[in-house]
Amino acid sequence: MNLFRSFAALYLLLVVSLSLTALAAPVPKSGKYLFYVGTYTQNGSSSNGIYAYRYDAATQEITSLGLAAETTNPSFLVLHPNGNFLYAVNELGNFKGSNSGGVSAFSIDKATGKLTFLNEVQSRGADPCYITIDKTGKWVLVANYSSGSVAVFPVQKDGSLGEAASFVQHTGHGADPKRQEAPHAHSIDLSADNRFAYVDDLGLDELLVYKFDESTGKLTPNDPPYVKLDPGSGPRHFALASSGKFAYVVSEMKGTVTVFSIDSHTGKPSTLQSVSTQSEGFKGDIEDAEVEIHPSGRFLYASNRGDGNSLAVFAIDAAKGTLTQVEVTPTQGKAPRHFAFDPTGTLLFAENMSSNNVVVFRIDPKTGKLAPTGKTFEVGQPVCLKFLAVN
Repeated sequence: MNLFRSFAALYLLLVVSLSLTALAAPVPKSGKYLFYVGTYTQNGSSSNGIYAYRYDAATQEITSLGLAAETTNPSFLVLHPNGNFLYAVNELGNFKGSNSGGVSAFSIDKATGKLTFLNEVQSRGADPCYITIDKTGKWVLVANYSSGSVAVFPVQKDGSLGEAASFVQHTGHGADPKRQEAPHAHSIDLSADNRFAYVDDLGLDELLVYKFDESTGKLTPNDPPYVKLDPGSGPRHFALASSGKFAYVVSEMKGTVTVFSIDSHTGKPSTLQSVSTQSEGFKGDIEDAEVEIHPSGRFLYASNRGDGNSLAVFAIDAAKGTLTQVEVTPTQGKAPRHFAFDPTGTLLFAENMSSNNVVVFRIDPKTGKLAPTGKTFEVGQPVCLKFLAVN
């Protein structure tokens, strides 16, 4: 009888272990997708707005669908959680005579990829450069770079945007008198539980934290309201681990990724580590842009638009959240901005703004290293790329 119980216990342990392994493993998302590319349309660009592509994740075939919507400087995009709407910042310093940019709303035709313009509202600050949407799909949040402010806009029932429900103006300056003469809000992202908004301000060398009220859209300063980064670092973009325990900030001016632990109850970030995004011995201009965590949670990537024109790859310590550099690889273009993983997590799409191309890399699932696939496509001054499932 004891022997039978032992075998039964071992069998149960094996079943539980296999179940947990299956839950932990990333689920491939093969299927049909659209993806949209936001661009700059001014200053000699060949682009006219937002471009659409069809993507088959099983065959990795990319088909251009052409211009999805004509609009000015739709540099950064976000998709509504229901997949029916797309929102874009219009990165301008003057919107209808005001010191503001715009935020545009579009409905999505999943059959053709075309976008139908719904409306545009003032971003409440000059040169909006980043946009996100909250977990409920009720609020769009925007960072205004030149004015150093953030704003929250309600999503109406038809997908259009209302006027700002919340607005915060940053004040102060950083260590560099040329680049940090004033606040420059560069990104705004939400915690996994939708309770906190994290804002990178390049001009202040601060990661600011706001309490976010999903019922009203209001932003109020957290306690403490911010954490300082190294003087002259210029924090730009933010990535949050799926566990919510760790966050990563890429700094444009110093070429570093700073690792934070996050208190899930208070939202407070605490600095753990700062690592370079450059290869050892690198000498040249540094201008980091984007930071993203691979869907597996095992690797982190950061882009550098400087002389390196590269992507840095890091392994993530799952328990500590800290980073170890794996490699730094050229993006085969100039000024890589945002980059995106395909829905299966096997490919990385790098948007090279100044060379007007998107280059596709294969990701080694064991090491995170990148290898060119040979696939590339042209688009005028690409900045941001977002995937949308259509089946």
